[in-house]
Amino acid sequence: ITFIPNIPNTAKSASSQLQTFQSSSTLHPFISIFYTSKASSSSSTTENDNIPSAAADQTLDEEDTIFALSSGGGGASVGSGATAVAIIRISGPCALDALRELMSHYPLSNRWEEEGGEKDDRIKLPKLPKARMASLRTLYDPLSDNTPMDDDLKQQSQPLKRDPLDSALVLTFPGPNSFTGEDIVELHCHGSRAVVQGVLSALKSLNLRNIPSSQSPSDTPATAGKKRRLALRPADPGEFTQRAYAHGKLGLVEVEALADLIVSDTSLQRKQALQQFDGRLSRLYMGWRKELIKGLAHAEAVIDFGDDEALDEDEDDMNEGMENDGGMSIWGTIRPQITSLRQAMDRHLSDASRGELLRDGLRIAIVGRPNAGKSSLLNLLAGRDAAIVSSTPGTTRDVVEVILDLGGVRCTLLDTAGVREEMEEGVNDIEVEGMKRARRAARDAHIVVGVVDASSDCEMGMDAVDEMLIHGDDGDESEEDRSAVIHGDNDDELEEDRSAKKENILYVLNKLDLVVDGDDASSITSKLSKGSSFGISCTTSEGVDSFLSSLTEQALSMVSNDDNDSSNSALLSVEGTEGAVITRARHRLHVEAASEALSRFETLSGQGYMALDMAAEELRLAASELGRVTGAIDVENILDVLFADFCIGK
Repeated sequence: ITFIPNIPNTAKSASSQLQTFQSSSTLHPFISIFYTSKASSSSSTTENDNIPSAAADQTLDEEDTIFALSSGGGGASVGSGATAVAIIRISGPCALDALRELMSHYPLSNRWEEEGGEKDDRIKLPKLPKARMASLRTLYDPLSDNTPMDDDLKQQSQPLKRDPLDSALVLTFPGPNSFTGEDIVELHCHGSRAVVQGVLSALKSLNLRNIPSSQSPSDTPATAGKKRRLALRPADPGEFTQRAYAHGKLGLVEVEALADLIVSDTSLQRKQALQQFDGRLSRLYMGWRKELIKGLAHAEAVIDFGDDEALDEDEDDMNEGMENDGGMSIWGTIRPQITSLRQAMDRHLSDASRGELLRDGLRIAIVGRPNAGKSSLLNLLAGRDAAIVSSTPGTTRDVVEVILDLGGVRCTLLDTAGVREEMEEGVNDIEVEGMKRARRAARDAHIVVGVVDASSDCEMGMDAVDEMLIHGDDGDESEEDRSAVIHGDNDDELEEDRSAKKENILYVLNKLDLVVDGDDASSITSKLSKGSSFGISCTTSEGVDSFLSSLTEQALSMVSNDDNDSSNSALLSVEGTEGAVITRARHRLHVEAASEALSRFETLSGQGYMALDMAAEELRLAASELGRVTGAIDVENILDVLFADFCIGK
């Protein structure tokens, strides 16, 4: 039995982290580099002008300092305009040295003569602002150092002053008490393209420039006042968060939550991301994993020391019990605990994918026959002319998508092509392809809105919607097969599929303004015995509010947890995990694998000594699966993909 290193996601001593991570042969290269660098540094934090820099340790010179625009505006991307304030972030061992260079009127390299190595005392090192306190400073352009000088300027006693770049608010966050765990500088500049590009170009020009070292209390007589070479480069996408993860500031689940928070579109997405970012999901999985490792430790004790080692605190009773049952009760009270843990995992998994649906958003497909008013309904809900509306059948060919916020749920509304018999007059190959795409949209949708023309044959419209619910595929079936399904000649599996689809369908009878006198919305919808139905008019907006309210309730019901938070927390058996839900398919895959391993353990643990090794192996596998969720072990295969989803500057 091999124990899995229990590496918490919170920061701990650098030497301990280095020792643990170096023991893994499958470690991602960037993690090894960051932990080696961090373990060799010993910086402290003070609140004075002479902020100790992590760059004072020469071993950190091998790690680059990165910079990027961390806010919008500044012409950072095509089509982006200017903003009032733009934030430029610098992180790494040379961050504070780069700030000193930007704050200096003169090139700091001029403190040294080309020969002899003597200081030029006319140039002073600028003082840094106090840590975590905003200070208004003028930034100067190091690119102006290359401005040609005439003979008169060369004869002046004072060096040539640099051109100003901007007047900015400057904040410093010395490591390790920062987002990345390194020294961080934030420059709050004006948000014009000229200012932002000027500051970024200035930082880029500092790469490989020789400057005086930081005057830090940690300097020794051997290192004080010596030259250093800056190593600055633009950051890769997500590299700031990547370094935070590498330095133990964020766990893998928290990194995923941060990515979700950055791209959240609705209030419920934001709340869910914040709940995950505060660590409750990590605490849940790490709590489960801790219990598994306890059981694994007991198992290894029995394997190492034999029958004399009991797996229960009451050793006398346990030893007596094992003598009577041949070791069948060797696991003692551990087996019931593991059973309870497996049941908690199963309850955690049986959430109808609410967290994933909220994170990814719902897909709502509007389907029906041609000219039923599907595009008109889409435009009405979107509040704009997103789809072309025409009286000619088959106008909509491709799927038109519109994003809506329904009660805090991100929903993608899909307008699809009208479905009719391929042998009808006017149907061509392009419309047939559009109908295939409409069926695929209905198949993949979480909610289906079936639109029926109330002024025409309602039964024909209903049959068209029913046909799409069952055959939401590429539409390659024969007309006879579809007719058999519609008229009841279907097998049990198709019937179950149909029943599942019926739970998430809303029927809409459109064009109430065109119905004959004597019929109203209630009389028309009463003719339908299938699901929830609403009578509306896209022309007069009659009944639209009622339909939209029901659609919002349906969307909320698919992402809301009906269980009481406090009772659910008790079921999950870990304190402080209220509202912890699965938000990614990766989480669900590993938790399912852990639950399956515990099921196998329950079987093997009832076989006494003969299956002791195999039962312990199942515990190890379950703990390993949970460790992969939190990033404690074996996650290098997903790190590059995850951080690539971040924007540059985060």
